[in-house]
Amino acid sequence: MRWIRNVRLPRSSRCRHGADQRWRMGVDADGVIQVLEPIPAGSAVAGEDWGGDWLSPAGVDLQINGGLGLAFPELTPADLPKLGELLELLWCDGVEAICPTLVTCGLEPLRQALDVLEQARQQHRPGRCRLLGAHLEGPFLNPARRGAHPERHLAAPSLAALEERIAGFEDQIALVTLAPELEGAAEVIAALRRQGIVVSLGHSAASEQQAAAAFEAGVGMLTHTFNAMGGLLHRDPGPVAAAVLRGDVALGLIADGVHVAPSMALLLQRLAPDQLVLVSDALGPYGLGGGRHRWDERLLLVADGSCRLEDGTLAGVTLPLLEGVRRLVGWGAPPERAIAAATMTPRRVLGDQRDVAGMLREAELSTTLRWSKGAEGLGWRRSEQPGQTVAAA
Repeated sequence: MRWIRNVRLPRSSRCRHGADQRWRMGVDADGVIQVLEPIPAGSAVAGEDWGGDWLSPAGVDLQINGGLGLAFPELTPADLPKLGELLELLWCDGVEAICPTLVTCGLEPLRQALDVLEQARQQHRPGRCRLLGAHLEGPFLNPARRGAHPERHLAAPSLAALEERIAGFEDQIALVTLAPELEGAAEVIAALRRQGIVVSLGHSAASEQQAAAAFEAGVGMLTHTFNAMGGLLHRDPGPVAAAVLRGDVALGLIADGVHVAPSMALLLQRLAPDQLVLVSDALGPYGLGGGRHRWDERLLLVADGSCRLEDGTLAGVTLPLLEGVRRLVGWGAPPERAIAAATMTPRRVLGDQRDVAGMLREAELSTTLRWSKGAEGLGWRRSEQPGQTVAAA
């Protein structure tokens, strides 16, 4: 057994007790973590010294729209090789699994994309990010809060509209974003929850009271908190206040510093660390350079990691998921909580309720991440990968 000591683990709790707890792990001859146990204060144990670096599972991205020029709603069978390249890029960027996000689009392209994603799942191999169930962001969105979603493809929520979109693909969908205040949404929410699909409030004009009712009915997340919904205002608290006060609603956050101001992102993290889920919201130009890129028939202007339509509408980012962890720490969040928001909390949204030690035991050490904090901020690398940590986007 190979022993490694002086390891810290990510944790989302706001309680500082035990935040600096050190652990040791035992790795067997096959590179699998078999033992992960706390070191009692004042004890001396043998093993390779990690100097207080953090160990975490790799990232899980619940909201990513494409990359390397691919937009998930536009996938065709001819895109499978490029999709494989994208999954390899994501693995290199520290992401273990994604919910490929299909923004509002036509019925036939949606069903074709779901079919292509299933073909890609069957082709999974080591060194590639895994494709989890899809995230349908739309079409049951409030037109007043549609953002960059094309209005002509929005639909009123109904069981019939849901059926024609997902029939035959129910077990390939993990998450659906909708506006719960729309007429017919309650029936759709109930149907999705019966199928075990997570429902998220997004692109919504819901009031605090409407949001609270939706959470009571089974909605379990906010999609890109603060964006495309009412803000956190002192006389109109909106869905963010309802979610934070409830305490069990996940709060998706794009931590690029553009979608949400750094001070508000940090405030959200401090208000609800157990609920925070970092997402990339990366679009097709992820992995490519800046400049002008196509998105369906529209033009995307990409600069400094942000994507906008020609009219200035903010559409997404091209930054890797783990860059959000780095930025959140740079704004003042504790590293162990920011790491948890991209690695542990997304897994819990999808039903994995183990603590971080449980998530790490039986994992291959080479698939985990080692995080270090230095003069350039927080950086990461694969735990068995020699050389430099990733310290910048």
